[in-house]
Amino acid sequence: MGAAPSTPRLGEAGAASPGAAEQMFAALVGGKAYPVSSEFWRQLLELPLTLHWPRDRVLQACHAFAQNNYQTKHLAKILIHLVWCLQDCTSASSVSYGAYRKAINAAYISSIFLKFIIENAKADNWQELCLDIDKDEKGMETFPSDQSVEYFLMKGVLKYIGSVDVSPESCYLHHELLNLMLVLMSTQLCSGPSPEPKDVHPFIDAAMHQDSSIVALVVQKLLLNFVKRPQIPLNGSHPIFSDDGGPGVLQRVGSAAANLVLLPYYTFNYLVSASAEGATSQLADNSLVVLLILIHYRKCISTNESIPTDSIYMSDSNTNVKDAPAFHENPYCRALNNANDIQFDRADVEGNAQNGPIVRLSFASLFDALGTCLKDESSVLLLYSLVHGNCNFQEYVLVRTDLDTLLMPILEMLYNASRKSSNQIYMLLIILLILSQDSTFNACVHKLVVPTVPWYQERLMHQTSLGSLMVVILIRTIKYNLSKLRDVYLHTNCLAILANMAPHVHRLSAYASQRLVSLFDMLSRKYAKLAELKNDKALKVISDQMETDLISDDMSTELHIYTDFLRIVLEIINAILTYALPRNPEVVYAILHRQEVFEPFKNHPRFNELLENIYTVLDFFNSRMDMQQLDGEWSVDKVLELINKHCRSWRGEGMKMFTQLRFTYEQESHPEEFFIPYAWRLILSRGFSFNPGAINLFPVEIHVDDTPSSVQKV
Repeated sequence: MGAAPSTPRLGEAGAASPGAAEQMFAALVGGKAYPVSSEFWRQLLELPLTLHWPRDRVLQACHAFAQNNYQTKHLAKILIHLVWCLQDCTSASSVSYGAYRKAINAAYISSIFLKFIIENAKADNWQELCLDIDKDEKGMETFPSDQSVEYFLMKGVLKYIGSVDVSPESCYLHHELLNLMLVLMSTQLCSGPSPEPKDVHPFIDAAMHQDSSIVALVVQKLLLNFVKRPQIPLNGSHPIFSDDGGPGVLQRVGSAAANLVLLPYYTFNYLVSASAEGATSQLADNSLVVLLILIHYRKCISTNESIPTDSIYMSDSNTNVKDAPAFHENPYCRALNNANDIQFDRADVEGNAQNGPIVRLSFASLFDALGTCLKDESSVLLLYSLVHGNCNFQEYVLVRTDLDTLLMPILEMLYNASRKSSNQIYMLLIILLILSQDSTFNACVHKLVVPTVPWYQERLMHQTSLGSLMVVILIRTIKYNLSKLRDVYLHTNCLAILANMAPHVHRLSAYASQRLVSLFDMLSRKYAKLAELKNDKALKVISDQMETDLISDDMSTELHIYTDFLRIVLEIINAILTYALPRNPEVVYAILHRQEVFEPFKNHPRFNELLENIYTVLDFFNSRMDMQQLDGEWSVDKVLELINKHCRSWRGEGMKMFTQLRFTYEQESHPEEFFIPYAWRLILSRGFSFNPGAINLFPVEIHVDDTPSSVQKV
């Protein structure tokens, strides 16, 4: 298209602007079709206007646009112009403010009408978008004949995001393109929770078909935006917006369209004064959620497609179910999983050059950024995606000596579990479970001492090991779950982490040791109560035998669950005593102090073999105490002194060696049914508004005030 033409000045006081705006937008939403080559598009995108429309007026314009778009194809045309504007913003060595303004306006106007059409579409194949433009039309000579409008659009948008650095001049355009990306991909909200072959998502599907070079650039840039957290200037008088420094065309709907468009970021982000929240970066946050949607998308292979052997992602590689869905490989997920540290390239060391472009960035910076931002739920999902999918990053995390950078915010969030969503708790525990699979990690956390834990309110914790703190928080999470959530999956994850850590425990603190024994006590009391209730039910004669059977089945299931939990806790204590007793005198003290809690299970067929080792330890130290000539009463210090003395001479005679419990994390079958809705819930929680009546991805509450956009009449 060549260089962007200069922007005409429309009157010093802006007197001509409102009238020009009315005419331009009336023409855009009207029934007259303007060719791609028409001067109309340049004039529309160059207008620096200050027009404010009430919400009803915006809705009327959207309805008119959607209705007339069948004939005018104006949506496809403005999207094409957007790509041309982006090309203008990358082709020249120095980009004019006018070129930036045109691209921003094109992206913003497109997002308004696209979002409305997507929210109110009736057909699953998105025919209302009307993207099948006549390529023989005048002005389309440079349009690639082998590309669809959606592919052309996604290539242009993604190429700009990936290849153009964020600068004070380009940051506004980057921000608007990320907002547009969320709108383009929001067709997912209208599909069901399980991807099906019939699902059509024109824009995100087009993104999946981009060249690997573009994919790698996009993943790298989105990660860099998250890491660097570029700040957008807080004043709105940038020359991009208008020639005279006043607000530009983006302000024309302003806050009046807040419920219709994305975040009205002109009023939300740019025209606010600096505050304590200045460390937040809207551009970084949007980069992160766009990346999460891209990497977790799954496209089913339809029944009439041949299944490619070299480019396929199965929902569950271990399943034997013949009808398990098969998915096309997601190139963005692959790019993230293959990302490497810019300081260390495995290919250089091993001599195995990777195929295709590789995402490379500083893992040190990414590690630090995650540690800083983990209180944000989206950052937790990114950390999970990295430690689960990227072996290079997982190995990098495991060799860091400052694991507290990541673990302290994770433990603090688990401490405040009552204020977190269940999904967030799951993600945090799974991250810990993945890390605990590594013996080096388990050893390191017990050697890393935390000076203080200011957020722990129950007691002062000074100079405690990170491993001891993990044990305390995991047991606290189990107790919270028992009283509130009663979620078996959460319970199992907590106990699995503790079991993985157990053989490597080193100098477990007195408080953590007490908590471990008290966990067994609490579970044993719950078990005893259930067993008593079951026996009482069995003794009672109830006329309705079916009801009795149902109650009995439920109680038996719960009793079986608590039996398994008790066994795991006993195996955790066993592992510490078998493999690490000399290093853990406080654990010995805790079981000596509360040895009565084990007595009821000494002859229990499910527990007796595990209790044999515990009683071997108890007998050893009890006998040493009995042999000790002592003046006066036993004090805590004197007992610990004796335990420390005899820990050094402990040889483990009589201890039975059990196979170490080792838990590994495996994704459930159909992980996409969890991650796709979860990622979109996070986006909606950040302020992205969407017609609740159009959402099929997950259940939503529909309020009367939420429906105007779908019922508004022109």
